[in-house]
Amino acid sequence: MSSQTVLIVDDEPDIRELLGITLSRMGLNSLSAATLGDARAKVAQLRPDLCLTDMRLPDGNGISLVEYIQQEFPDIPVAMITAHGSVETAIAALKAGAFDFISKPIELERLRNLVSSALRLNDTPAQSTEESEESSRLLGNAPQIVALRGKISKLARSQAPVHIYGESGVGKEVVARLIHSNGPRAAKPFIAVNCGAIPHELMESEFFGHLKGSFTGATRDKLGLFQAAEGGTLFLDEVADLPLSMQVKLLRAIQEKAVRPVGGSEELGTDVRLLSATHKNLAAEVAAGYFRNDLYYRINVIDLQVPSLRERLEDLPVLVPALLSRICDTVDMPIPTLAPAAMTALQAYRFPGNVRELENILERAVALAEGDEISEEDLQFTPQPAPLRTSVGGRGEGLDVEAAFGNLEAYLEDIERQILSAALEQCRWNKTATAKLLGVSFRSLRYRLQKLQLDD
Repeated sequence: MSSQTVLIVDDEPDIRELLGITLSRMGLNSLSAATLGDARAKVAQLRPDLCLTDMRLPDGNGISLVEYIQQEFPDIPVAMITAHGSVETAIAALKAGAFDFISKPIELERLRNLVSSALRLNDTPAQSTEESEESSRLLGNAPQIVALRGKISKLARSQAPVHIYGESGVGKEVVARLIHSNGPRAAKPFIAVNCGAIPHELMESEFFGHLKGSFTGATRDKLGLFQAAEGGTLFLDEVADLPLSMQVKLLRAIQEKAVRPVGGSEELGTDVRLLSATHKNLAAEVAAGYFRNDLYYRINVIDLQVPSLRERLEDLPVLVPALLSRICDTVDMPIPTLAPAAMTALQAYRFPGNVRELENILERAVALAEGDEISEEDLQFTPQPAPLRTSVGGRGEGLDVEAAFGNLEAYLEDIERQILSAALEQCRWNKTATAKLLGVSFRSLRYRLQKLQLDD
């Protein structure tokens, strides 16, 4: 680190001196600038390894500097120094491309952690076997996947909270792991938790930990998820399933970068990158009152959509061999080929369960195939919900209960989507008439259309 240089941009001499001393003790060189113009000139001339900039400058603001560096020198990370409690400023800086932010008064330990993380950005350690496996699960040449890989690479260089959304089974956790493994926190833990799988009464203990004796059954101290992910990444899957009471506590932990274990009297500082995901429309959940607006804006600084498999069926010739190879490796057996008729059948299938369903279909086919080739009959697709009567009066015909096994939520959403589409078409896309036909309020209809991405 001794040859690395940090540019400090602040119009207060005392701040520049404090930061310079701290960086010197870390074995780093430092430069300083008091204005936006001077900072731009030094960035262009000297190409520092990191830039720390205040928000308020005599001739402009720090976000302008972030945007300039992002445009002209994207390999130089920028961290913003914000006023205490200025959440809007911090979010604006992250959206503009800042690596991270730190609030005044500056905590030196937090500053050292930020600087160390930022200077690790240009280190490119070899991928571990686990990371290579995760990369192999985001195969494909469809434009949506190529764009997604590019966004992952860019977001890995930031500490901004990212919300990953998409249907069940598209690979949201794979995307989260790639953001983690390609960033400066790769050597630290990646902790994933399904928010819908934790009993409500245990949530606070699971997230923040507890002290021995804090409640019945607490026979020893326990670290929470935030402490377990220290220095690394905490991935909150199905974050929309958090109860409102827990959302309040999570918001405070994110804002204060500290948690209080159950039964504890002091808050403990945390250093984690937060990623989240859900298959639900989070904005619609906010509109319906199920998710807090302030928490939404904290975890959704940047959103990232993972496309469904039916949107990129041209990737099947790449995905199928890769999945078959992984399936057969686990059971130590030869990799079968796929009959042309079987590939044609796959390309005609809708995949409501996305890549996860494709993997399940292939795993079942490998077990059923009698020779070294998988036939169309070996695929045994899950029956799809039968089309519903367009009159939408009464129950749908031909529902297959077994088709919902293992994928109930996606199955029900597919049925609801068909009902709404049929009702809208019958009412000539008049939403007021559609709501009356279905016997729901206009607000309820609007929420359902947003949730199922039919509002366009």
